[in-house]
Amino acid sequence: MPITLKSPRQIELLREAGRLVRETFDLLRQHIRPGVTTAELDSIAEAFIRSRGADPVYKGYVPPGRRGWANIPPFPGTICASVNDVICHGIPSKKERLRQGDIIGVDIGLRLNGWIGDACETFPVGAVDEPTERLLAAAKHCLELGIAQAQPGKTLGDIGAAIQRHAEGVGFSVVREYTGHGLGRNLHEDPTVLHYGEPGTGRKILVGMVFTIEPMINMGKPETKLEHDGWTVRTADGSRSAQFEHTLAITEEGTILLTA
Repeated sequence: MPITLKSPRQIELLREAGRLVRETFDLLRQHIRPGVTTAELDSIAEAFIRSRGADPVYKGYVPPGRRGWANIPPFPGTICASVNDVICHGIPSKKERLRQGDIIGVDIGLRLNGWIGDACETFPVGAVDEPTERLLAAAKHCLELGIAQAQPGKTLGDIGAAIQRHAEGVGFSVVREYTGHGLGRNLHEDPTVLHYGEPGTGRKILVGMVFTIEPMINMGKPETKLEHDGWTVRTADGSRSAQFEHTLAITEEGTILLTA
């Protein structure tokens, strides 16, 4: 599929949406503590996003390929709230209360003036144990290594290879089924950005591309399982998973992190 390259003005509009995503993270960080429910975090995020004239893009979302699946409802939350062994797409719940030592991946997507902002961050809930600290550090560094490869003339395979090499080198694994993606006026556009692969393979990175890098790193094996709700994705072996995501733009002046 053709990739829609973005103009400098369009990238600036995407950056405005990305800034609001970051402001929402800054607000939620103050509330992530033992005892809070994931539904409470969701409500805080939605109220703030709407107060700034934006709309939660995940709320009511159904991926295009899943339309018509009778038993899978649209996503009900403003944020994805993925706790411990949930890799992604965790549904906020009044019944899910954070505990000391948990980790929670918060994924935020919004539309501001017609343009999308999208990012994810995994937070510790209070103090966490040493293996979990290593997982969080590795996942964050995987994102940084992927971003470093996002340069004109390189390939998308260079991004995936750098992420895979580090994650597996420190004893963790990379989820295969869920990927980064282009975005603009739509949440999901081309290209698809894998978090594993071979250097020098895949599409060339071009000025004007806007896409996410969002590696999901598991403490155990890479296999996943999908819950009956049609959304919640867990590690198949019950190990913890961490994810960090930025949206970035490739420009003549260099790579810009739109959600930083």
